[in-house]
Amino acid sequence: MPDQTDLAILALLRQNSRLLWKDIGEQVHLSGQAVGNRIRRMEEQGIITGYTTLVDETKLAPSLTAMVTMFMKTTDHTSFTRFVASRSEVLEAHRISGEGCYTMKINVPDQSALNRFLDDLLPFGNYRVNLSIGKIK
Repeated sequence: MPDQTDLAILALLRQNSRLLWKDIGEQVHLSGQAVGNRIRRMEEQGIITGYTTLVDETKLAPSLTAMVTMFMKTTDHTSFTRFVASRSEVLEAHRISGEGCYTMKINVPDQSALNRFLDDLLPFGNYRVNLSIGKIK
């Protein structure tokens, strides 16, 4: 179980996973080596599962980000989950409680690509789409 120092290290890594252990150590009052040991332990325990790069897709090319809620028409979701895993448009996918079965965050280059993606969803059930008009966080 992580202690308060581990949680402080995780908070710093969430803000910038490229921080040097020495710089983290200065903020949590440990040596860089001690920080490295804690980070390795959290990786081994599966607390830290990886490091990623966040990309502002709007700076690369014009695109649409949409939140799609799926309402499945069958109880066999295996083919749907395989479909989701195979599609590069899907940035995130979650099984949800409440209204709907799944929610997905997708990014497509334009309206026609969105329509093609939605057409490909129809064999699995119905959907609701909400377009993102601005990212807050």
